[in-house]
Amino acid sequence: MTEGLSHDGRSLLDLCRGRAVLVVFLRHSGCPFCHEALADLARQRAAIEGAGVGIAIVHQGREADWGGLFSKYGVQDLPRVADPDRRLYRAFELRRGNLWQMFGPKIWWRAPMAILRGARPGRSVGDAFQMPGAFVVRDGEIISAFRHRSQADRPDYAGMACELPPPKGA
Repeated sequence: MTEGLSHDGRSLLDLCRGRAVLVVFLRHSGCPFCHEALADLARQRAAIEGAGVGIAIVHQGREADWGGLFSKYGVQDLPRVADPDRRLYRAFELRRGNLWQMFGPKIWWRAPMAILRGARPGRSVGDAFQMPGAFVVRDGEIISAFRHRSQADRPDYAGMACELPPPKGA
């Protein structure tokens, strides 16, 4: 978790020190489901932060590939870690998807809905087969994990943040 630094110079481990942080791994800036995830984070942000949980975003592109999207969805002030070599993805055991996970029936069902809600597909920067995920991390320990089975899965971020066990020793 010391790999990669956020846009403001902090490591992911530093971001998670002393508090729980919802770490959301996105696929690529052209993925409509990633746009949807950013909209979900913006909509659920008050509940997540109200539960005392911070939010950090990991992406595999360059900051320039994502900057406009973060602003569009109102999450530009959240810590963001660029991981173009996908070291953090591997550390969190997020694998590359197979054809079923990338193009199966769930995608054909969910993609039009995401697009209708404004999540427009675009150019893929990075590994388009990289699977996303969401984790709640506290002091370097994963305490809740959601590893997508399909690129179209839609985690309940606020639910993950609000259902945490108390910190050890509390």
